[in-house]
Amino acid sequence: MPSPQTPSIAGTAVDPTSSRPPIADAQIERLDPARLRARLIELRSEGFNLLLDVGGVDYLGREPRYDVVYHLLMLPAQTPADVAAVGRPQRRRLLVGVPGNEPALPSVSDLWPSAAWPEREIYDLFGIDFTGHPNMRRIQMPDDWEGHPLRKDYPLRGPAREATPRPAFANKSNVPAGVPPSGRVAAALQRQIARARGEEHS
Repeated sequence: MPSPQTPSIAGTAVDPTSSRPPIADAQIERLDPARLRARLIELRSEGFNLLLDVGGVDYLGREPRYDVVYHLLMLPAQTPADVAAVGRPQRRRLLVGVPGNEPALPSVSDLWPSAAWPEREIYDLFGIDFTGHPNMRRIQMPDDWEGHPLRKDYPLRGPAREATPRPAFANKSNVPAGVPPSGRVAAALQRQIARARGEEHS
């Protein structure tokens, strides 16, 4: 099996660090999950004092399946800083591979409170758990939502609607956009839905 930093064969996910051009003002590191917190603590002590964002990516067909990406910024320590120093911030991007069978990482919200909401968003949309998070629950989808919508294998219509028949919608071309069907068109739609569900009796 190719390593995470090696481009995969056609039809499978390619690791971004192996295919993107160099980023002039950012260094990119790939870490094992066990090394994440220690490395972030090191970088913060070196002056990377701002966590800009945390994001998730699903590389379905690759193992580890997910990447969680941390964007760090080093701002000048002197106060006030001169314009030249402010104009040359250092950036660091950390990519952490997360396995698909047990997607979990340690939370860093205690190191950077700004990580609390992005971690909840990644949990909500990708299903990656952040252990030690003080409030690990959904942030965008309803609490009773089924599944995680940004996974590549998530049903396009959602898990509940994907299990229901999809009617052909007779005469839909005659219905102006944004206008609910009425009259004969609505009746035809109701008959098609009833037939698809096996509820119509001849």
